[in-house]
Amino acid sequence: MKLIATLVSIAALASVPLWLRDPYLMNALITTGIFIIGAMSLNLLLGFTGQLSLGHVAFFGIGAYTSALTSLGFDIGVFGDFHIVHEPWPPIAGFFLAIVVAGLCGYLVGRLSFRVRGAYFVIVTISFAEVVRLVALNWVELTQGPLALNNIPSIAIPLPGFDELVMRTKFHNYYLVLAVAVIAHVLIARLVRSHFGRAMRGLMENETLAVSVGIDVTRTLTLAAVISAAIAGAAGSLYAHYIRIIDPDIFAFINTVTMVIMVISGGKGSLAGPIVGGLIFGLMPVFLRPIMAPEAQWIAYGGVLIVILFLLPRGIVPSFSRLLSKQRGQAPAPDGMAFAKNDAKEPA
Repeated sequence: MKLIATLVSIAALASVPLWLRDPYLMNALITTGIFIIGAMSLNLLLGFTGQLSLGHVAFFGIGAYTSALTSLGFDIGVFGDFHIVHEPWPPIAGFFLAIVVAGLCGYLVGRLSFRVRGAYFVIVTISFAEVVRLVALNWVELTQGPLALNNIPSIAIPLPGFDELVMRTKFHNYYLVLAVAVIAHVLIARLVRSHFGRAMRGLMENETLAVSVGIDVTRTLTLAAVISAAIAGAAGSLYAHYIRIIDPDIFAFINTVTMVIMVISGGKGSLAGPIVGGLIFGLMPVFLRPIMAPEAQWIAYGGVLIVILFLLPRGIVPSFSRLLSKQRGQAPAPDGMAFAKNDAKEPA
C-alpha cells in the first residue's frame, strides 16, 4: 500500500509541468523542492539520530560554492607569486564534486562535534556555519565575496548518442530536482530500514542500551552526518545552477530554520514528513503574498506553525498515521519498540 501511494505521489508530481503554466508557481515549486531535499538530509540527523544541527545550511552552501567554482573555474594566488588555476569543468562534474566535498566536511564536523552532546553540539554546528559564511564573504579572490558568483552555467546531462541536455528552462529544472529528490528519498528509506538505520534509532532512543550491544556511537553518528551533508551538498549544487548566482547570504541562518520547520511540522523521523512540511511551508508564502502585507505573512506563517505543533505535536505525517492505525484497529507501536525488538539482541 505504501509503495502504491509513493508511486501515485511521484506520478502526480511528475504531471505538474504538463498542466501548470504559471512560471512564478513553477519557480516556487523548484526552489521548494530544493529545500525539501535539504530538509530530508537534515531529517536523517534530527529525526533518526536525535541530533539537532543548526548549522546544516553550511553543507548546502558548500555544495553550492563547490559546484559553481568547479564549473566557472578560478585563479587564486597562494604563497606569493604561486597561483592555483582551475579551468572550468562541466557542471555535472561540479554536481558530483559538491556531494563529495560536502560529505567530507560532514565527516570533519562529525568527528569533531559528536564527542559532545546537547547544546554543545548545536553550538559547534552553528559556529561551523558562521565560519564558512565568513570565509565565503572575505575570500574575495575565490568567491567574489558580497559581489557574488554569477553566470553560473546550467547543468548539462550527457546523453549517449545525442547532444547534451542542458537544464535551462523551468520545465527541465523541475524534473531534475524531482529526480534528485526521489533518489535521495529512496537512499534515505533504504538506509533507515537497514541494520545501520536501526543502530541510528537505537542511539536516539536509548544510547546506553545501544552501546551495551556493541554499537559504535561516534562511527554511527559520523556516517549519518556524512550522508546527510552529502545530500545537502547536492541540494546546494542544484540551487546554484538553477538560480545561477550565489553570494554569502546562502549561509543565512533563516535557511537552516526553514529546513528545521519543514522537518518538525511534517514529522521528524518519518520519511514523508519533510516532504509534506516542505510543501506547506515552502508554498505558503506564495499564496499569502497576493493577499497579505509582508508583516501579516510572517504572522500567518508563525500562526500556522504554532497550530500544527499544538494540535499535532508529533508532526503531520506521524499524527495522521497513528489516527489511521487506530481507525483500522491497529495499535501503533509505542516509542522505542523498534529498537527494543530489532536491536536488543543484535550487536552492530
